[in-house]
Amino acid sequence: MPGAKEIKNRIKSVQDTQKITNAMYLISSTKLRKAKNALDNTKPYFNAVKKEIKRIFRNAPEVESIYYYPEDGAKKNGGTYAYLVITADKGLAGAYNQNVLKEMKRLIDKHSDCKIYMVGEYGRQYCNNHHIPIEQSFLYTAQDPNMERAREICDILLEEFEERSIDRLYVVYTDMKNSMSEEVTAVRLLPFYRSHFMHPEDKPFHGEFEFTPNVKIVLENITRSYVTGFVYSALVDSFCCEQNARMTAMNSANQNAEEILAHLKVEYNRVRQAAITQEITEVSSGAKAQRRKKKVEVRNR
Repeated sequence: MPGAKEIKNRIKSVQDTQKITNAMYLISSTKLRKAKNALDNTKPYFNAVKKEIKRIFRNAPEVESIYYYPEDGAKKNGGTYAYLVITADKGLAGAYNQNVLKEMKRLIDKHSDCKIYMVGEYGRQYCNNHHIPIEQSFLYTAQDPNMERAREICDILLEEFEERSIDRLYVVYTDMKNSMSEEVTAVRLLPFYRSHFMHPEDKPFHGEFEFTPNVKIVLENITRSYVTGFVYSALVDSFCCEQNARMTAMNSANQNAEEILAHLKVEYNRVRQAAITQEITEVSSGAKAQRRKKKVEVRNR
């Protein structure tokens, strides 16, 4: 059974760990709030971009682009798939990273002809350890999702798509449904179905629009902006989910620490009480021994 000193040292160690987990909880909550504000500030622009794409299709339904399936909906099966996988740079976030990597592994098993584009040091280390080839890793993006980094990623992916090095582009990320629910999602980003922008009841119209230099170039330029916005929102959404998962993990760690401390304090009090009782017993026994000794001395006189 450990002594009072060992238990006291253990209590101090748990309290020090609790200070760290509590600090991480507060930091994650601050980062989560800032990231949500940044995402909310950009949503109106990209919603407007989506409306403009819809307007182009309604005005020129016959326009063709490599970013879209043909108007009749025909599509080509097979080819090389690209998976943009978004993980975190760090752990201590519950099952956040493992769930994303599990979905990536499922997609790889389903379609082996693929290229992996990895965001996050955790995912890069996982692929290296499991001998999964990575086409390109984007460093420092998971901890600092911003529009500039989203554009850098999209420039590389769109160039690969335009050169036909990849036939489809998927984004594997964690979507925050609400503060209590997160879900790993694999979204096919390219090529788009026209129905992604057009409602079945929308009818073509030919208004007074001029496209310079032509409608195809305008459509492709605005589509690149939309793809960038989607990747940016996926990066920020994943970052929010990471911070939320870390907050949950740190909150659980704090609660576990409280339970451990409560148990240790009871054990410490029990050991301390036992030590006090033992000291009283020893003093009492010593006093009795002294009284017996005096009685014996008196008798012998």
